[in-house]
Amino acid sequence: MIRIIVERYADGYVGYPLGLKGVIVGQGDTYEEALADIKSAIRFHIETFGKEALF
Repeated sequence: MIRIIVERYADGYVGYPLGLKGVIVGQGDTYEEALADIKSAIRFHIETFGKEALF
């Protein structure tokens, strides 16, 4: 299981995962958009780097 942190800023939301190597960030105007974006980025990161992406 990968934990995701979503933070609110004045101009939108930013999400990032805990427990993955590398820099992975998602963003959106709403919480839901940021969450969807970071989930997509996580899937891509794991597909690209495989198990080496996991701590």
